[in-house]
Amino acid sequence: MTDKPIPFNWPYMTGKELYYIAESHFNGRLAGDGPFTKHCHEWLEERTGCSKALLTHSCTAALEMAAMLLNIQPGDEVIMPSYTFVSTANAFVLRGAVPVFVDIREDTLNLDERLIEEAITPLTRAIVPVHYAGVSCEMDTIMSVASQHGLKVVEDAAQGVMASYKGRSLGSIGDLGTYSFHETKNVISGEGGALLVNSPELALRAEIIREKGTDRSRFFRGEVDKYTWQEVGSSFLPGELTAAFLWAQLEEAGKITKERLVSWQRYHDLLAPLESKGILRRPIVPDGCQHNAHMYYILLDPEIDRSRVLNDFQRNDISSIFHYVPLHSSPAGKRYGRPHGSLKVTNLQSECLVRLPLWFGLVEEQQEKIVNTLKKSLHFLS
Repeated sequence: MTDKPIPFNWPYMTGKELYYIAESHFNGRLAGDGPFTKHCHEWLEERTGCSKALLTHSCTAALEMAAMLLNIQPGDEVIMPSYTFVSTANAFVLRGAVPVFVDIREDTLNLDERLIEEAITPLTRAIVPVHYAGVSCEMDTIMSVASQHGLKVVEDAAQGVMASYKGRSLGSIGDLGTYSFHETKNVISGEGGALLVNSPELALRAEIIREKGTDRSRFFRGEVDKYTWQEVGSSFLPGELTAAFLWAQLEEAGKITKERLVSWQRYHDLLAPLESKGILRRPIVPDGCQHNAHMYYILLDPEIDRSRVLNDFQRNDISSIFHYVPLHSSPAGKRYGRPHGSLKVTNLQSECLVRLPLWFGLVEEQQEKIVNTLKKSLHFLS
């Protein structure tokens, strides 16, 4: 086992995906919003408690829908972390908004809630917290600040399926939430995502925007005698085959999460000696946050050459990678957004972070090889 290359990610299949896809084909339902889409919607609504869940073809699409639902206009400002995927910013830049990049916390690498209020201007319209590695942002504070200033909150919970904050599912706390089912996530459909609508007054418009700006969903429910173009929208729904694949995954979401948590904890235990020596720092999960083991990362001491460590992994057939290049330092980030403050934590942590392989089916022997390779690279022999 340890002689075989260890990939960074390996998509898990429950065994029912192809059966459900075949069933959908047999029933002549390939376009979106068929029976499997309905199953997924009901599961998400029951699991999260949101007012309405809508599958999308990606989390990017869900974020773009959120920006449209909030009527984001050119010149509006949206507060978000710089340490996130480009879709978080792109969705709002497409509406002409300006991303305002705020620094992250040292412990969770999440948006630092203590810095949000001072970043608010008369142009601010929304806050977009990103739940990094499936560990929640400090949502009570964020929701309080948003309420005080009349702002909307869109949770980028792309990594947060099956994770929670003080008993509430990630994605269900803000006005809107978004999920990703990309093959690199815990629960997958290849590509795919979902929009969680938590403010009931946005539910009908969300359906319309998702269906190319028409009230087609109302027509199929018998609420109108024909469907027509109501407002600007696009084709955000996934095909039924994607939903069929996803339904097989959602049925076993608990099992998948449990297995990943075991692997996450094994890393955590194996790496404790290195942290005690000050060589690296392990992830921190605050009280009240139930994570989903989406990711296991380490933060190397700034004096350690990260490239050398990654090269040592590569020489041992282990795929390990760093993560985001901060958006505020990217060409597009400089062109479309602006930083608030120095973002010193973002700059530092992004240069020190290493992500370790984590996927359903990763075994103890593989994890021991990964940690031993890391120890050798760091010259840690005891």
